Amino acid sequence: MGKILIVDDDKTYSTALSNNIKLYYPLLQVEVCNEPLKALKIIRKKGIDLLVIDLEMPMIDGMKIFQFASKIGIDKNRIIILSGRDADYLHEHFPLGTCLAVLNKFESKQQAVLDMIFSSLQKKAQVG
Repeated sequence: MGKILIVDDDKTYSTALSNNIKLYYPLLQVEVCNEPLKALKIIRKKGIDLLVIDLEMPMIDGMKIFQFASKIGIDKNRIIILSGRDADYLHEHFPLGTCLAVLNKFESKQQAVLDMIFSSLQKKAQVG
């Protein structure tokens, strides 16, 4: 347990997030995919404990990746949507219960929520 897939076309952000996870949550395995089309193949393989998706990407946006992942059986409570948009916009388009979390990836308070999720996954990886 503890495999995370980050799907984000922003290489700088996804690399920083991946490095942060590796540094502070060493039991978690992180894979980064900067190309949304390739991400579909990775998601299809299953075995992902947490799927982190950027909402704004070229060719296939995060909403379509979210819908694909849900359709093939990934539990919506294992999916996080990240975006640069404000929280009101995000919660309007992803009402409570749509997925595990919908977060603005640049707000520090929202980043703290992401860290709590990673911490919880790390604890589960220690036990299991």
